[in-house]
Amino acid sequence: MKFSANLGFLWADRPLPDAIRAARTAGFDAVECYWPYHVAAEDVADALAETGLPMLGLNTSRGDVSAGENGLGALPGREPEARAAIDQAIDYAAAIGAANVHVMAGFAEGRAAHETFVANLAYACERASRNGTGVLIEPLNRHDAPGYLLQTTDQAVAIIAEVGAPNLRLMFDCYHVGRTEGDIITRLTALLPHVGHIQFASVPDRGAPDHGEIDYGHVFAEIVRLGWNKPLGAEYKPGADTDATLGWIARWEAGA
Repeated sequence: MKFSANLGFLWADRPLPDAIRAARTAGFDAVECYWPYHVAAEDVADALAETGLPMLGLNTSRGDVSAGENGLGALPGREPEARAAIDQAIDYAAAIGAANVHVMAGFAEGRAAHETFVANLAYACERASRNGTGVLIEPLNRHDAPGYLLQTTDQAVAIIAEVGAPNLRLMFDCYHVGRTEGDIITRLTALLPHVGHIQFASVPDRGAPDHGEIDYGHVFAEIVRLGWNKPLGAEYKPGADTDATLGWIARWEAGA
C-alpha cells in the first residue's frame, strides 16, 4: 500500500516546498495539494525533483472565497472565469508534472448548473488532453458542503458518462462517501473502473484514520484486494502537529 500526503491539510503551516520535503521525510510515496498558485511553479517543481515525489493533483480555484464560493465549474454565467481557472490549473499542473486537476463544481443547483458543469468539464478534458493531464471530479458531502452541486458518486458517474472523455474520472473520497452514502467498499468495488484517485479520513471528524466509524485497516486491506496499487490520499485534518498523527502508517504496515 502506498500513501500520498494531501498538503492542503498535512503540514499546512509550512510553505508548500517545505511541506513536500516533510512528506518525503515522513515516508509518503506521493503528494497532492489544493491551490498552490501563490507559490512559483519552479519552486514546487524543484522540491518534487529533490524528493522524488510525484504530485498527484491540484484543484481549480474556488473563486471569491470571501463571498463563500467553493468552485466555479457549475455556475451559469461564470463560464469565462471557470475556464480561466481551468486553464490556470492545467498550466500549473503541466509546469510541475502533476497528474490530475480537480475541477471544482461550486455551490449551484438545477438543470442550468448541471449543463454548465458538463460543458466546462468537456472544455477541461479537451484542454488537459493536450498535456496528458487527467481531470477529476469529487462529490462533497452535504454536511460539510451543503448546496454543492456534486454530492453523490452516482451523480458523478452519470456526469462522467455524459461528458464521455477518457481522461475524466472520479475522485473517490472515503470520508465524503462515508458521510453521505456509506457502504464504502461496495461502492468502491462497483465504481472502480471510473476511479482516478482515492482519498480517506476518519468519519465523522475528518481526523487521522485511526479512530471513528470506519475501520481503515479493513478498508485498506479491501482496496489492496481489489488490485488498486496507486497511492491513497491522506486528506485529513491533523490538528496542530502533523507528525504526531502519523502512527497509523506504521500500524498499517505492521498489520499488512
